[in-house]
Amino acid sequence: MNKGKAWLGCAVIISSIVLGSWQAIMAHSVEETVVIEMVSLDGLSVPDIGPLATVVPIPSTNLNYTSKIQLGEQLFFDGRLSKNNAISCAFCHTPGFDFADPKQTSIGVGGKVGGRQSPTIYNTAFNPIQFWDGRASSLEEQAIGPIENPVEMAETHENVVKKLSQLKGYVEQFQIVFGTGVNVQGIGEAIAAYERTIISTDSTFDLYVLGDKAAMTTEAQRGMAIFKGKGRCILCHNGSNFTDNKFHNLGVPQVGPMKEDLGRFYVTHRPEDRAAFKTPTLRSIIETAPYMHDGAFKTLEDVIEFYNKGGGSNPHLSPLMKPLNLAYQEKTDLIAFLHALTGKEIPFEFPTLPE
Repeated sequence: MNKGKAWLGCAVIISSIVLGSWQAIMAHSVEETVVIEMVSLDGLSVPDIGPLATVVPIPSTNLNYTSKIQLGEQLFFDGRLSKNNAISCAFCHTPGFDFADPKQTSIGVGGKVGGRQSPTIYNTAFNPIQFWDGRASSLEEQAIGPIENPVEMAETHENVVKKLSQLKGYVEQFQIVFGTGVNVQGIGEAIAAYERTIISTDSTFDLYVLGDKAAMTTEAQRGMAIFKGKGRCILCHNGSNFTDNKFHNLGVPQVGPMKEDLGRFYVTHRPEDRAAFKTPTLRSIIETAPYMHDGAFKTLEDVIEFYNKGGGSNPHLSPLMKPLNLAYQEKTDLIAFLHALTGKEIPFEFPTLPE
């Protein structure tokens, strides 16, 4: 496992560009022109997989710059956002585990056990909606949601603002970054700005598709063919971030403290969304076990075997789920390809928090 990956001090990743000037920041808000090739499989057409976009999406209402990112980084690691002053964002999205949670489902204030597995923060900047059920429409909204969740941080926004307002370091930084005192909107915007710098990219897969044909092993190359063909993975894990950002019922076995989790249905109340969950990115997937919304599977081998059987039994099972009949070598090659999606390791240091 590559440990301690993060992007610090820079607003977004743009190849070799270092941020710090207003001109650079504004350049990042301009959409990148990308030619998207399509792949057809079983009568369906989906975007092909490819290298990650060099421009990270940033809303015009929350532009990234160094001081805001540094503030967001401190808030991300500060347990004082929680009721017991111990549960930070990083408690469930741990740098040492690639900003994911190695536990099956996450633990909050008072040892309360959540019903879902905390996914990695990697590349959430590219997701138009957040959480397994898509209930947040932005990273800003996602960032402040856990604060008031009784199973997570179990605090109130009002109390968090009061606590941080008593810390000179935060008061000064909010004034510099936002020109205001400490407030909930600023907390969300700063954390979101920091999260948009946590990117998994520059994998051997990226090198391969950019022209270095020796970057991926022969096994990984065979695995990519299976991924795009017999394995049917690309039907959901497509595009440069390996996700369609849609919701699917895979028949995943329900484990953990919840007897039933209806997923996307809680948001839309549409029968077809019962037990449907968002497709996660596969970038750096080997480093972010366990897998699925409830951490039902400990290894990628378990996941592939689940898909190979056509998923689980469920009356609302996605029509995309079909038995794959993969041979042992094909499964092994597919795992090799998933290894090739591991992003470049980046040094990380915990920030100093205001007192």
